[in-house]
Amino acid sequence: MPDIKHFDPDSTLDQVVRLFWQRGAEVTGIAEVVQATGLSRSSLYATFGGKAQLQAAALGRYLERQSRPVFDALAADDRGVPAIDAFFERLVAARCRGEHARWGCLVTNTHATASGDLPGIRETLDHHHDALRAAMGAALEKARTKGQLRSGLDLEAAAEALTLQAYAVNLRSRAGAEAGLLLAGVRAVLDGFTTTEER
Repeated sequence: MPDIKHFDPDSTLDQVVRLFWQRGAEVTGIAEVVQATGLSRSSLYATFGGKAQLQAAALGRYLERQSRPVFDALAADDRGVPAIDAFFERLVAARCRGEHARWGCLVTNTHATASGDLPGIRETLDHHHDALRAAMGAALEKARTKGQLRSGLDLEAAAEALTLQAYAVNLRSRAGAEAGLLLAGVRAVLDGFTTTEER
């Protein structure tokens, strides 16, 4: 007779995402996952595989539930530069205040660890980067159409620069950086992209 799961794998994965996001997957052992979820090691391994597979699943869930809705909203926003500014305002606010303050970003945190090179995990990190850069690129395209950007700006390079700026916000906020300083840094980068009128 097949084994019947007496728990919800989706709910469990959400718990793991929260644990890895707050504490860091690299320093969180399976014993702590067992304690947080109330499941046995055998149930975890049978459902998700080993630690690396569990971390990859958690990253995938984070990308779909936390990141993609924000990226999609940015890409769909027609305002151009104000949309990018608003994206960073919301990012800094989320990283510095509220329920997940000072947790950083699970994806960005993983970039800074050795596990970022593991198969499955690396693919998710790359998907996240590509999705964020594409959203930034879409917003910049709209900004160019509206005449908000300086002449000759390389949109691909600018999108990459803004993507890297988002990672910087995530890392520095986790380290305790002040919200005002983070926003000032972002706006200094944006000032280099915009026309005199937009500044």
